[in-house]
Amino acid sequence: MNTGVSGPVALLLAGVLTFAAPGVAGARAGRAGAQAAAPIVAADQATRSVYVLDSARTRWDAQDEDDPGVLWSWSADGRSELSDLDPGTTWTNPSEVKFRSLNGRRYLLATASGGLAAVVGYPDREVYWAADTGTGNAHSIDLLPDGNVAVAASTGGYVRVYAASAGPRATDHAQVPLPGAHGVHWDPGTRLLWALGSRQLVALRVGGSAGEPELTVVRRVDLPTRGGHDLAPVLSRPGHLWVATASAVYQYATGEQAFVGYPLQSRISGPDVKSVGDDPATGRILISRPEPGHSCSWCTTTLVLYRPDGTRTLLRGGMYKARWWTTRRG
Repeated sequence: MNTGVSGPVALLLAGVLTFAAPGVAGARAGRAGAQAAAPIVAADQATRSVYVLDSARTRWDAQDEDDPGVLWSWSADGRSELSDLDPGTTWTNPSEVKFRSLNGRRYLLATASGGLAAVVGYPDREVYWAADTGTGNAHSIDLLPDGNVAVAASTGGYVRVYAASAGPRATDHAQVPLPGAHGVHWDPGTRLLWALGSRQLVALRVGGSAGEPELTVVRRVDLPTRGGHDLAPVLSRPGHLWVATASAVYQYATGEQAFVGYPLQSRISGPDVKSVGDDPATGRILISRPEPGHSCSWCTTTLVLYRPDGTRTLLRGGMYKARWWTTRRG
């Protein structure tokens, strides 16, 4: 992991991480000249941490500080700058992880079921914004072009846009109800904030000002099956969104305003998918779903890959969502 190092080693590590991060310095070239897959970022509930992992390796050991496959990590635990938000309670069960860029800077976005939502600088870990969103089970997060932050909360049944651009602890927000809100994604193509609830996919227009945002529902789409859970852009197919429900994985075409078929659907689609996404460099698909027999009924030690098939295992892990480490939004 090599966290907390200083001096020349720290400078070398920072260079390696910058090189490894896709969407910033470009993907690494493979032996045959093809682009290599991006790293993977995972929310691990077993260690209450977020890890950026070398996707070329089949196994990682985040509890081994010398494991070269663990490229970077972050946890709210022990961060003095977050002590006012009680991370011992609010950072319970990290749920969402994303990589975003804004005004030339890169950020980790994370939420936890305990209520903490945070936007943290990468690789320096400086907190851009963080808040305790309450007991509504914060389940997804995204960073808007004006610097504000969207959060979806499942048991709270809402989507909020926080005026995060106003300061690192800004709590003013706009809110719309969405029963079972599990996913949120800002789409640059439609310039809409998309959110996934238990029975509907909704498109929201963000209005007002950065300091006083407003939210308006402009489209409601009934889901083919119930239990909406994950929402992500299809990076190899612009204008499409991954939509996972309790029983299946779909793609929704924002232009056609319809759910459409996709390659390998009969193999990829299935129950209990916690996160799904495709790597923009290779098109490889990454799936996280609960592992039978795991002590955490919604967690896994192993992620599944398609096109080509494979697995990646975090030893002693309890991963929830996992995504390709890319700033691409679709």
